Amino acid sequence: MIIQKFGGTSVGSPERMAQVLNLIYDQKQKIVVLSAVAGTTNKLVKISELLKDGEIIEAKQKIGLLRDEYRTFVENLLKTDLLREEGNLICANEIDHIEALVNSQMSHSLAERIILSKGELLSTQLFVLYSKEVGKPCTLINALDFMVTNENTDPDLQIIENKLSSLLCTHSDHQCFITQGYICKNVDGEVDNLQRGGSDYTATIIGAALKAQEIQIWTDIDGLHNNDPRIVEGTSPVRQLSYREAAELAYFGAKILHPTCIIPAEQREVPVSLKNTFEPEAPGTIISEISSGRNITAIAAKDKITAIKIRSGRMLNAYGFLRKVFEVFESYKTPIDMITTSEVSVSLTIDNTTFIQEIVQNLEKYGDVTVEDDFSIICIVGDSLTTNASNPSMILRSLANIPLRMVSYGGSVNNISILTKSEYKNEALNALHQEVFVKQEEKSLEGVC
Repeated sequence: MIIQKFGGTSVGSPERMAQVLNLIYDQKQKIVVLSAVAGTTNKLVKISELLKDGEIIEAKQKIGLLRDEYRTFVENLLKTDLLREEGNLICANEIDHIEALVNSQMSHSLAERIILSKGELLSTQLFVLYSKEVGKPCTLINALDFMVTNENTDPDLQIIENKLSSLLCTHSDHQCFITQGYICKNVDGEVDNLQRGGSDYTATIIGAALKAQEIQIWTDIDGLHNNDPRIVEGTSPVRQLSYREAAELAYFGAKILHPTCIIPAEQREVPVSLKNTFEPEAPGTIISEISSGRNITAIAAKDKITAIKIRSGRMLNAYGFLRKVFEVFESYKTPIDMITTSEVSVSLTIDNTTFIQEIVQNLEKYGDVTVEDDFSIICIVGDSLTTNASNPSMILRSLANIPLRMVSYGGSVNNISILTKSEYKNEALNALHQEVFVKQEEKSLEGVC
């Protein structure tokens, strides 16, 4: 069994859907995870926000525009009148459900989750209808019938495995299955989701549950690059890296991969392949238990970071101080990215500021608190990165002209992280690339000559 995932741009138009179908339709048994049509989720988020704010008229206008867009989509996707009628009926049913929530007494949280689920429900049903029309039939399995999370909002692999295996057994003679990314049901049986970017997560959860041969994440770039190609010229794809290297890069900003999606694949040792929809023959990137073997594998950056500093004389020679600080963040379910300490102060970073006022108010019990925004974390990842004595000096040398706020070294053998103001991020990424990749490549070529 192979698991394939295609994002919103890959199914963003009728032409793209046709390309994906041609790509997936072979004699291999597979489950294909599809995202919503590109742009749809953002529109659904906007509708949900308008309803929350009581902007009913504007919300209905947005719903009407969504209807018109999907009528046009169906018109261009399907050629036969009978299937067009069926496609329009699918869209009408899903969008009618959204409109029915306008005057509903349902909680906004649940209504929002139901609204956001419609993007994937629409794209997958239309895709299966198109596959039927062109004689390459695929079978739809609804993610809401098997994708469930537990009380900690984590996927329940055992239940997923049981439910999914049962569904597949009812269609044992079928080869190609289509399902929705992102959406799930929670422990209360309500419609929920795996957060933005969760289609990657869906694919790796399914792959882990079924102990698949391979999980393929298809995007519009040839694998994971050694730096951000939108900012740095001359980047190149990394062909092989370990689960740990990939997890560090994904968490600290590599956009090609959802941060949490590596976890289930690593648990069941299922390799993950990052492939290019527009260059299907390109080798892409393989993520497995085998590391890159590189001194430094890649660089990534994570934006919208907030730095918090707590300064207190009570910290000197005291035990329990950090525990109290961490408990504040735990109580508001706010993860910490980086942390550094001195004798009388602790600095840390977060990327979720939902409860920043409450957090600061609680931290002020223990000392003076300062908060600064607009930082970026730059993450340098490699195979046993911290065991090579020359790496830290090389990294810091390349950043000699960049004001650094924090450096995290030694917490992981795969990662050195730097905190700097976001205004310096692009300069830092380019400086690191020149020192770490370009100059090192030149030196190795000189050695060969």
